[in-house]
Amino acid sequence: MKIELGIWEIAVLALLREGPMHPYQMQSLLRLRHKDEILALKRGSLYHAIGRLVRDELITAKSTSRNGRRPERTTYAIAAAGRKEFTRILRNIIAVPRRESSEFMAAMSFLVHLTPAEALPRLDERAQHLENEIALRSAGVSAASAHVLRINLVESEYLIAMLKAELAWVRSLISEISSGNLAWDLKNILKEARASAHAAAARPEE
Repeated sequence: MKIELGIWEIAVLALLREGPMHPYQMQSLLRLRHKDEILALKRGSLYHAIGRLVRDELITAKSTSRNGRRPERTTYAIAAAGRKEFTRILRNIIAVPRRESSEFMAAMSFLVHLTPAEALPRLDERAQHLENEIALRSAGVSAASAHVLRINLVESEYLIAMLKAELAWVRSLISEISSGNLAWDLKNILKEARASAHAAAARPEE
């Protein structure tokens, strides 16, 4: 039976593949390597992932120690099954594209419920946010490149590329709406939608 691993479990297994470590070390390395930006680093998410991996016997608790008055720290190690499962799922995720919906994509499906005059300033605002995020993340990658190899930053490069692609698409949409090449009449659309819904409701059930 194959075990489904989330991105947090994959991150923990990747770290433990380097050697045994405790959760605080994991958090420190994730921040140092700027993985926290991708994973939305939260203490609870890390500990939940560790718990699931222990339960599935993919990692094991190797030792527990205490430094002064600090809480006990458990050091974990990757198990043979964990190494095997880690490489299997990583290869699969990289090789097979998966359609992953986003909140923005869902919102675009309802863009028709705004008038073109309402949509334009919102799209302009999104474009500005995207420009700012691209600049911020690009600066982060530039700073991090002085401390880590490029291979450790390729996920950030990918994210920046996706943000740039989205920005180009949003700008193109803004241009089409502004020029009138893309236009819609919200009142007529709602009127037709109500008529269609009324007709469907009046139809006898089969």
